[in-house]
Amino acid sequence: MTACFDLARPAASSALWRDPALPWVESRRACHSRACYKAHSHPTFSIGAVDAGYSLFTGAGTGQTRLTPGTVVLVPAQRVHACNPDPGQAWSYQMLHIDADWLGQMRLESGLSAAEPDAPARVSQEPALYQQFSALNALLFSTASCAEKEAALVTFLGDHDFCTHPAIPCAPVLGRSALNDLIRYIDAHDPATLDLNTLARQAGLGRYALIRAFRSATGLTPHAYLVNARVNHGRRLLRSGQPLAEVAYQLGFADQSHFQRVFKAHVGVTPGQYRQGALQ
Repeated sequence: MTACFDLARPAASSALWRDPALPWVESRRACHSRACYKAHSHPTFSIGAVDAGYSLFTGAGTGQTRLTPGTVVLVPAQRVHACNPDPGQAWSYQMLHIDADWLGQMRLESGLSAAEPDAPARVSQEPALYQQFSALNALLFSTASCAEKEAALVTFLGDHDFCTHPAIPCAPVLGRSALNDLIRYIDAHDPATLDLNTLARQAGLGRYALIRAFRSATGLTPHAYLVNARVNHGRRLLRSGQPLAEVAYQLGFADQSHFQRVFKAHVGVTPGQYRQGALQ
C-alpha cells in the first residue's frame, strides 16, 4: 500500500492536507522529491513514512539510519533531526504533524505524563505499522467526516504510543451496566449530534480508553456505532417515505451522495432502492 499519487511519474509533486475543524493536525505527501533539509526540529509530534526510494535519517540516536521503503519514523516534539534522500536520488514520503499540547492532553487522559521533549525518534520497519499509517493518511486526504478522521487519529496514536506503556491496561473494561447506560444515552439522542468527546465524558473515560473499551465490548468503535445508528435511523425515515435529500439532511450527512455511499456500504442497496422496497 502506498500513499504516493503516481510512483511511475518522474515529475516531483506534493500535497498538503489541513482542515480548520481539526486545527491540531496536518499532513503532507511528497512524490519523487529531491529536496534536502538541514537539521531542524518541529513543535509538533511528527510521523513520517517512506513510500519509495531511500533516505538517510539522523535523530534516532547516534549517527545515521538508512530508511528503506515501508519504514515509519516517530519524532517527538523539539527533537532535532534530518531526513534526506540518497545523494542524487529522489524519494517519496508522507509526513504527519500533530500538535504537542493536543497529544499531551490525550496522554493525560490515559494516565500518562506528556511525552518528554527532545526524546530520541523511533524507527520502525514493521509492515503492519506502515500499512496502518498509510491507511490513516489516506483517510485524512479523503472526503470522510471530521469525526471519522479524529477517531482514526486517536486510535492510531493510542495503539502505537499509549498502548505500549505499562500503565495502560491492554484491554480497558467497559462493564455491561456502563455499556448499557452509554447505549441508552446514544439511543436517546440524535446520533448526528454526538461525537467522541461527548461519549467519553458520558462514560467517564478518556477518548482512547473509550474507543478500546467500546470496541472490545461491541466489536465497533464509538464512531462506527454512531454511523450505524444513523443508518438505522435512516431506514426508519425512508420507510416513512421521506425524500432522500431530507433524510440525508436530518441524519447530518454533508450531502446526499455521502449519505448514499454510507447507506449502501451498510445495507447493500442505495437509499432509493431501499425506500422502493428493492431489497435483494
